[in-house]
Amino acid sequence: MKAVQLYKQLEKDFITPNLSDDWAEHMTSVADFLSGSFKKRSMGLVCDFATEINKVYTAVFPSKPVLRRILNDGTHDAMLFVHHPSIWDIRKAPEVFQQMDRGLLQQFKDQRISIYNLHVPLDNFGKYSTSVTLAKALGIKSEKPFAPYFGSLAGVFGRIDLERVQNLRERFEEVMGHKVSLYNYGGSKIKDKTVAVVAGGGNSVEVLEEIAKAGVNTFVTGITVKNDHSQKAHDFSKENKINVLGGTHYSTEKFACIAMADYFKKIGLTSEFIEDKPVMEDM
Repeated sequence: MKAVQLYKQLEKDFITPNLSDDWAEHMTSVADFLSGSFKKRSMGLVCDFATEINKVYTAVFPSKPVLRRILNDGTHDAMLFVHHPSIWDIRKAPEVFQQMDRGLLQQFKDQRISIYNLHVPLDNFGKYSTSVTLAKALGIKSEKPFAPYFGSLAGVFGRIDLERVQNLRERFEEVMGHKVSLYNYGGSKIKDKTVAVVAGGGNSVEVLEEIAKAGVNTFVTGITVKNDHSQKAHDFSKENKINVLGGTHYSTEKFACIAMADYFKKIGLTSEFIEDKPVMEDM
């Protein structure tokens, strides 16, 4: 497929004028690799390195292991689709997002492998969104979007077939493939079998205020570690009796990127999702 044709299809299917983002201003160390459009709006085509695209890889972050895996395939004329154009690592706070490796980016350019990003557009409520796909993986039936974020609605309220928070925790661990966190501020039962879901970094007072207003007492998200940045959110959850479950930034957002591999297959491209490692310190 012609690269420009694929870019136009993605633009049509995911990017609307109300959405915004701010990645480019933080990516000065790799600015010479970035496309002109990405420098202006921080979404869409990150690196314009290909004219033909025969295969699409999907991943949550463009980490060194992800980039090396693609290069080791000997791939040419391809694209890497990522949810984030930078690499999350809370262990390196305050610089929690690290930039792509310049040497590996040069190899991507040499091998004609473009990089495309949908952050806010993929967080936005819809079939492929981070929170909807996470909810689906957990057996939660999405009913109503919430959580305004850069013009999108990044969260979802949904119904679950479980009554107890501990049972949800067990299912969450099974789906994530690792231990999850539970801050049991809201009791042992899931009120009205309704759960709020915001994949990734949803543990903020603003999000929790919406959850409290909706009368929901159980919240599933990614980053839940208790630190100076999140203390107010934890205090609010405790005061308002909201259970908070966390499964890491990576693990809660990967289901959208897995779904995007299916999206690319449906439009006629070979595609595969590349697994990476969660940062367990997120919880």
